[in-house]
Amino acid sequence: MAEGDILWQPSSEIWQASHLSHYVQWLSREKHLSFPDYAALWHWSIQEIPAFWKSIWEYFALPELDERVVVMSKDPMPRTRWFEGVRLNYAAYVFKQAHTHRPALWFAAEDRPLQAVSWQALQKQVAGLQYYFQHIGLQQGDRVAAYLPNVPEATVSWLATIGLGAVWSSCSPDFGVEGVLDRFRQIQPKILIAADGYVYQGKRYDRLQQLKAICEALPSLQALILVPRMQQEDHWPGVHPLQISWEDAVAGGSRRFPAEATLQLVEVDFSHPLWILYSSGTTGIPKAITHSHGGMLLEHLKYLAFHNDVHAGENFFWYTTTGWMMWNFLQASLLMGASAVLYDGHPAYPDIGVLWRLAEQVPIHHFGTSAPFLMSCRKLGYRSENQHLSALRSIGSTGSPLPPEGFEYVYQSIKSDVWLCSMSGGTDICTAWVGGCLWRPVRSGEIQCRCLACSMFAYDEAGKALAHDIGEMVVTAPMPCMPVYFWNDSDYKRYEESYFQVYPGVWRHGDWIRITEHDGVIIYGRSDATLNRQGVRIGTAEIYRVLDRLPEIKDSLIVNIELPDGKSYMPLFVVLQEGYDLDQGLKWKIREALRNSCSPRHVPDNILQVNEVPYTISGKKLEMPVKKLFLGMPLEKVAQPGVLRNPDALQAFETIAQQWRSRL
Repeated sequence: MAEGDILWQPSSEIWQASHLSHYVQWLSREKHLSFPDYAALWHWSIQEIPAFWKSIWEYFALPELDERVVVMSKDPMPRTRWFEGVRLNYAAYVFKQAHTHRPALWFAAEDRPLQAVSWQALQKQVAGLQYYFQHIGLQQGDRVAAYLPNVPEATVSWLATIGLGAVWSSCSPDFGVEGVLDRFRQIQPKILIAADGYVYQGKRYDRLQQLKAICEALPSLQALILVPRMQQEDHWPGVHPLQISWEDAVAGGSRRFPAEATLQLVEVDFSHPLWILYSSGTTGIPKAITHSHGGMLLEHLKYLAFHNDVHAGENFFWYTTTGWMMWNFLQASLLMGASAVLYDGHPAYPDIGVLWRLAEQVPIHHFGTSAPFLMSCRKLGYRSENQHLSALRSIGSTGSPLPPEGFEYVYQSIKSDVWLCSMSGGTDICTAWVGGCLWRPVRSGEIQCRCLACSMFAYDEAGKALAHDIGEMVVTAPMPCMPVYFWNDSDYKRYEESYFQVYPGVWRHGDWIRITEHDGVIIYGRSDATLNRQGVRIGTAEIYRVLDRLPEIKDSLIVNIELPDGKSYMPLFVVLQEGYDLDQGLKWKIREALRNSCSPRHVPDNILQVNEVPYTISGKKLEMPVKKLFLGMPLEKVAQPGVLRNPDALQAFETIAQQWRSRL
């Protein structure tokens, strides 16, 4: 099977039942617009941007707009304003989907069986928590921070916060103290909602000491709400002077005297901040990326309907933590009338089949995961033949590029008639730039399309769009899901430095991409980690794609070090599967695989074995920090340990880098 070969074609029945098909018919009926294919629809969406977003507003039956409303201002990115004068609340459109015959949430964890959370129970807890919030003086625009696992209490807290017009922000409890403070110090939260610990890979992690340190460093806190995950609340020590238990908070302040609370959904400006997300922060203070109620509402309706085809009554799952934007995206499935499926724990504990069994049990209609998880399933030879996955309609993959072997594995070993939705986006926009399309087939190794209204191109160094060659991923027109601002960046200085320095007026995202002959997209990795070999730029994903095929290799990382004499040094680090040694035979096999599959320039100068590859908590390989170690930067300056999944892994790379530099 070659890259670009068709693996799955949606049937006419699937297409006719899809949201995208219904939208195309609606455009024909209501706007007298007709499109022969997806490419024509996409071109219209990026050329007639205000008309497109107004059509989204009308198609999803949002309140009728005043005729004076300007959909999009003429201000260039990043100062473009949207739907000025319009007021709404994201949470109102979540609760609009409340239904007595289907749950709002499904929840399971390593140590807890599957349970359903009804809309009635969700609404009652949200209302009670809002009552408590208001009792202690929470106002519109105040920040509520969470240090929680992916549990129902996080969803309740998020809805209670945004329903009142306060601003949500969260970190998962595996973040270290400094990683949390680098984020929450910037936004000065009034309330912190935190779990006393978490469970991961069969181990229990108490976080009360870390939580105490976090609270002491946040003088803005007026309340700490503690969620029991590890122990009963009567065993809790005093963590904060204004500490309250979860059960008391959701009762309005006291479970002994529960308040008669009603759900509140306060209308706010379209551009009012909804939540604050954060960049990885591996090399400095993370960017506090702020999105709006209106921008996220329109984007999530668009993406989940047209690019993921989520329908009311379905169950939508994505494996995530509260520290990754996919948690926010998972909550957005509620907008479509789906039930969000939450899972707390390791994705392969006690074995690699645990999430696939969950998919059968719920059952899950849309299963979201990461490319590394699918490739791990492939490496371990997992097959779903013992699971009944008849309900499964789509498998979403993100986090890093999924190679052709991953595509083929899904169709051969998981389900032959599933829609594989490889997608790529970012914390920057809390959605995907590129993703699924039921108007097109699934092709091996390719993301199906550039999403509607996403004016994405591949640019060369001179700012010229490339037809089918690899280039910098750019977006040339504004979208409502772009940040309204970075917190504490009133002059847009950091915002503009982050995206608009390379190509003035054009968003440079930092990915290395190619628009294919089929109008699909292939992502080759981060452009800031590009390997420059003899003047040829190589995406790291090209290397990893080849290595993923070798059964001996469990994981890998590659960097390229430019030397003063114009030469370079490109070491490859490999983690081997149990039972293998990095002998000369395996090194030869690796080099030959890269030479034959790619080119001689892809062959590393040295191959070194390490015990593990360093990752951020959200699953990104630390290519740039490793490169900085080889350039002589001290370990304590290349990455913040509080945001790393396995900070000790960098020590081996520091030793190797020091030995290499001593020989220069």
